[in-house]
Amino acid sequence: MDRTERILDLVALLLDAREPISWAELREHFPADYGGSDDAAERKFERDKAELVELGFPLSYVQGDDERRDGYIVDRNVYYLPEADLTKEELAVLYAAGSAALASGAFPGRDDLAHALRKIGFFAGESLPTPRVRMELGTGQEGQEKEVSARLEQLWDACSAHKWVQLTYGSPRKDGVTERRVDPYGLALRRGVWTLVGYCHLRQGLRTFHVHRIRELKVNTARPRTPDFEVPADFSLDAHVAYFPWQYRFHEPLEVTLQLTGPQASRAGSLFPGAALEPVSEGVVRARFPVTFLDGLTRFVLSLGQDCRVEGPPEARERLERMAANILAKHAPVEGQRVSA
Repeated sequence: MDRTERILDLVALLLDAREPISWAELREHFPADYGGSDDAAERKFERDKAELVELGFPLSYVQGDDERRDGYIVDRNVYYLPEADLTKEELAVLYAAGSAALASGAFPGRDDLAHALRKIGFFAGESLPTPRVRMELGTGQEGQEKEVSARLEQLWDACSAHKWVQLTYGSPRKDGVTERRVDPYGLALRRGVWTLVGYCHLRQGLRTFHVHRIRELKVNTARPRTPDFEVPADFSLDAHVAYFPWQYRFHEPLEVTLQLTGPQASRAGSLFPGAALEPVSEGVVRARFPVTFLDGLTRFVLSLGQDCRVEGPPEARERLERMAANILAKHAPVEGQRVSA
């Protein structure tokens, strides 16, 4: 029996068991594999057991008592996932989102995602229509889709296996590239842009990297089954990859107060998620929230027009006024230039 077949049979045996299976019983079930000398059999089983644990199979050894004997057992509460119990409408939404991600051409874990979509279709009990949903991804430059897709798959595997990566990274602020060794903690998709977050050995700290700016990427292939690092227990992608432009961490947090009127007042919660909202009067809402990048906020506020204005603090109002003045100056007609009606 080859090793793959033996591992599958071992999983089936352990899952089917209602009480712990002793080492002697395992040897009886696999005489050709765990027979022979005790030392050789134990070494082979230890290798098989290590592979099961690495694959996430919750195998453990229990000491017997008056109610049960010694042996190996599987914690079914850990192994089996609870029933999702989703409605057909919820399954359709999941299917639409997953199909859009798969069709985007740049989404990591494509095989796993395709497998999940097949399962969704099966549990729906009927053929789900092909959704007309499209996911726009910012790959940086035209024609980069294949490169970004390939790098995402490499990074997905590196994040899962906890293997460090060597990357050549193009700076967004100046010409040239830098060589980085990074422990990849996770990937995040925000507003169509994929971002890698990890520990940068060059900068000696956590850094973010836009995947489309990676010029070359190599994953450490030494000792593939041994992790190179551990992700800190308190690590959170949301703390490092901003959802909105005013959350980029360029400055110390500053609480900003906005006043929204008219149609924008009813949209305050969706425009500024997480903000503390305070009704001022009919059709007027005040929003307060922390900002770490004023320029990002002022650009967004200006895009909302006169129904959104900055109340405070003074530095936020001044920044908005300066940006508005710069825009007006750039679009002002040149002296002597004819302006058509």
